[in-house]
Amino acid sequence: MDRFQMQPNRHNQRPCPTLLHVQRLFASLLLLPGIAVTAADAAPASRWRHGWGLVETAAPARHSSSPAFAHLILEPRAGGHTVIARNLLAGPVQVRLRGHNCTPAAQAVTPVVLQPGEQRALLWLPGDGSRQQLLLDAFPGVPAIRADDHVYQLPFRAAPVRVSQASSGHYSHTDAQNLHAVDFPLPEGTPVLAARAGKVMQAVDATADLGSLMRILHEDGSMAVYAHLQAGSLRLPPGQRVEAGQWLAASGNTGRSSGPHLHFAVQINTGLALASIPFRMGSARGELRFPRTTP
Repeated sequence: MDRFQMQPNRHNQRPCPTLLHVQRLFASLLLLPGIAVTAADAAPASRWRHGWGLVETAAPARHSSSPAFAHLILEPRAGGHTVIARNLLAGPVQVRLRGHNCTPAAQAVTPVVLQPGEQRALLWLPGDGSRQQLLLDAFPGVPAIRADDHVYQLPFRAAPVRVSQASSGHYSHTDAQNLHAVDFPLPEGTPVLAARAGKVMQAVDATADLGSLMRILHEDGSMAVYAHLQAGSLRLPPGQRVEAGQWLAASGNTGRSSGPHLHFAVQINTGLALASIPFRMGSARGELRFPRTTP
């Protein structure tokens, strides 16, 4: 079994914004008479980890998709407006509509899971002139799945196996979504391979702060995140079937990164929240044993 020593890595050291800051910084606001509708992937951590950003880049790459998980739409109906949520991913998304400061109009709306491309009416608002501000929370995946005990393949072959930050790494692997992530230092342009078969759920290319990433949905409902990829290197579009070992993209240094590396994590939806989970990974020399540090 391989064992690896931690190597200094100082990427992603900016403090994470609070929930209130997230809503203010990354909200998409649509104003109609008496109505304010906000869509936000609300959870406290850095942008690329959640897929925040509700405005697509002006010139997306060929295989790139929106960095947002879901979108809110208002449609006039019966003297008011119907509030509709649309899934933007090639995989399931759990959404919850709520009011800012507990707006009564949204309190009765329960969370729902939208299938790929699905849009669903969540609420009808009367056109009585009252002002409503609504927030849409969106989290990829089906909640409360049970991940298989799967041995993942090493997501690269053309470079030595090194680890700069692993589980509980105090530089940036401290929040729930990245607690069990692993960072592999790689030269830019190294082929990044699928560690497990699945489907491309999300492919985001070279947004201002997100950088480039791919999210792969597995049969058991878990999702692998490959982040800090090289801009313009994404080889597969959302919805594409992926086999283990297939070339996904090239490693890079995009987003909140201070050096070329691949950030790899396996995540699940725990119910209106994302969490990384421990995973097993094999190599030509046997199963890897990742170092563990504490904050």
